[in-house]
Amino acid sequence: MKTSRRIILGISGASGMPYALRLLYILADNTDVETHVVISDGAREVLRHETQLTRAGLDERLTRATRVYSQHEIAAAPASGSWQHQGMVVCPCSMASLAAIANGFGANLLHRAADVTLKEKRPLILVVRETPLNLVHLRNMTAAAEAGATIMPACPGFYTRPASIEQLVDHLVARILDQLGVPHDLSSRWEG
Repeated sequence: MKTSRRIILGISGASGMPYALRLLYILADNTDVETHVVISDGAREVLRHETQLTRAGLDERLTRATRVYSQHEIAAAPASGSWQHQGMVVCPCSMASLAAIANGFGANLLHRAADVTLKEKRPLILVVRETPLNLVHLRNMTAAAEAGATIMPACPGFYTRPASIEQLVDHLVARILDQLGVPHDLSSRWEG
């Protein structure tokens, strides 16, 4: 019997919600992946603004996940190193979440789960979303990278000649899935 891979998707309150929703859909459609979503209060607000989803519409989208946790569920399974998973991605990752993760400040479930992921030496991908970056942001990215995180700025590639926003989103989501080792057929690859 094949065991599902558990992936944690942390969604923080930064702009870039189309990335989070597309990543959730692709992970949820993969029968070999259990998708555990940790969503911050700020993310719910940004999701409503960027997608114009009602609370019910957002909750319906989130039902695609195996399990959804609020940031307040500090004792939930992803807060423990003994709960096995194969990686976590914070997409999008706000500068506040980056700072908390880089400095080991685990006051909510999203930050605690990321801290545990680093402590257990599991893959942690931070899809940072801000521009321009100040020195504090850069230092926090360096600290997170030194602790073992992969920093993936939400920067679209244009060598695939995207014809839509969806294709731009898919390009980044494909790169995230590559980092997690999750097979996909989202984006054409550079052939030289």
